[in-house]
Amino acid sequence: MSEIQDELPDAHVEPGGRSVAHRLGSVTVRKASVSEEDNNAYLVTSGDSQLLVDAADRADRVLALIREGGDGLSALLTTHRHWDHHRALTAVASATGAEVLAGAEDAPELPVRPTRTLTHGDVVTLGETTLEVIALRGHTPGSVALALTEPDDGPSPGRVHLFTGDSLFPGGVGRTWSAEDFATLIDDVTSRVFDRFADDTRVYPGHGDDTTLGRERPHLAEWRARGW
Repeated sequence: MSEIQDELPDAHVEPGGRSVAHRLGSVTVRKASVSEEDNNAYLVTSGDSQLLVDAADRADRVLALIREGGDGLSALLTTHRHWDHHRALTAVASATGAEVLAGAEDAPELPVRPTRTLTHGDVVTLGETTLEVIALRGHTPGSVALALTEPDDGPSPGRVHLFTGDSLFPGGVGRTWSAEDFATLIDDVTSRVFDRFADDTRVYPGHGDDTTLGRERPHLAEWRARGW
């Protein structure tokens, strides 16, 4: 079962340990670490609809997380093509029959063919909730993030919650393999995330603890200068 916390400074979860759940009024975000690499799986529940972000590993743990939120899964998003983010995708997709979503450029590399491919600016509908697709290219060509705006009945209405995969972490952007890829990623993260969203925007990364844009914003120039 989830440990319910209304304010989670870092939303720390241990691999194989309990999940945590963040109540946003009519929407709840649950988080579990499902691998030895501390891959996070996130479950967004809105009414009777549920979206899973990254079936990274341990299908039994991912399916248990889904049951914590309710019955069934509407959609299953993979943030990017890297193997550690989709090891349980085949099993979870088969068990739930959920719609499979992924960025268009990364979709051919996944073990399950997506039922819908995503590009920058697309919208994912979850019950009465909509999430915006933000392409953050560079870590992989088709990496996508999701932006959830907290509903009017939440503790901070209008606050944005970002699921960033491996494109943005506490302390920097994700790994890249060339100067060109790094430039693309830091530019996308700057213009599509930091230039758009407020400091209280909560960031849910693909590994490790959560952060906020306000905590990370002062370091943007440092990240660009160091080149990773």
